[in-house]
Amino acid sequence: MRFAPLDPETAPVAAKPLVAGSQKQFGFVPSPVAKLARSPQALKYLFAGFAAFEHSSLGPLEQEVLAMTVAFENECHYCMALHSARVTDEGLRAALRAGTPLPDAKLEALRQFVRALLAGRGRVTTEVWAAFEGAGYGEEAALDALLGVGVYVLSTLGNVMTEAELDAPFVPFRWTKPAA
Repeated sequence: MRFAPLDPETAPVAAKPLVAGSQKQFGFVPSPVAKLARSPQALKYLFAGFAAFEHSSLGPLEQEVLAMTVAFENECHYCMALHSARVTDEGLRAALRAGTPLPDAKLEALRQFVRALLAGRGRVTTEVWAAFEGAGYGEEAALDALLGVGVYVLSTLGNVMTEAELDAPFVPFRWTKPAA
């Protein structure tokens, strides 16, 4: 088995405090952490990115929209389930899980901006920029969105590559990408 899960006892020395901290925070070691712990540097970078993004100009709901948009585009079942559990607005959650336009115009402008960053590898069309700015976002939000995309690309691709198993608390939010 590739990427067998590690715990606070079996993780490399440099990853032990990070794995133990996750266990304390969640009450268990989340599968992605247990697998990514094989590279203490990757895990440290991921956690530092999450911490920076949490303090960005984007609010908590905007951060969830960004995370679920990246997860949807990268087909990360783990992040889709975890972040689905955090979004309490059922209409918003359903749209994010389906990859369809969001009921809130500002959040939809953010979703489209994130999709453009991913698809265009940082090249955003004039139309997407106009919608993003028209929704009230500025340059700081654009760079904070870039930060979020970067950290969630690492997270989602790491989860996909290591085949992170869905942990029990997120099973009710299991997700499969809808057929196009």
